[in-house]
Amino acid sequence: MRLLDSDIMVDIQRGYEPALAWLESLEEAPGLPGLVVMELMEGCRDKQEMTNLRKQLQPFSLYWPSAADCNRALITFSEARLSHGLNILDALIGQCAVGLGAALCSFNAKHFRVIEGLVTEEPYTR
Repeated sequence: MRLLDSDIMVDIQRGYEPALAWLESLEEAPGLPGLVVMELMEGCRDKQEMTNLRKQLQPFSLYWPSAADCNRALITFSEARLSHGLNILDALIGQCAVGLGAALCSFNAKHFRVIEGLVTEEPYTR
């Protein structure tokens, strides 16, 4: 299973050909952490952009961190916030992927490197 980080979704939204080709090549549809969806919504500037985003998200299954994922995220965040600059959303998104046993597709692997057990992949060439 794969989950997509917001940077991958932005490439897909913008019609970046390598991202679209990679997405089309997958046998199993990737999922989206609900927190990534909220990040994307935060970037909408008006109602039309929000409507367009919601339409683009329809084919994706959403996944939310479990209580156990949140507890691991809290521990990781407390240990890595100051030393590595880990932010709250990355801690939660990363631990959601760990809890699901999913790879997190992202070009921001450095943001997630402190999350034990997390597998990240860069799915196409930028």
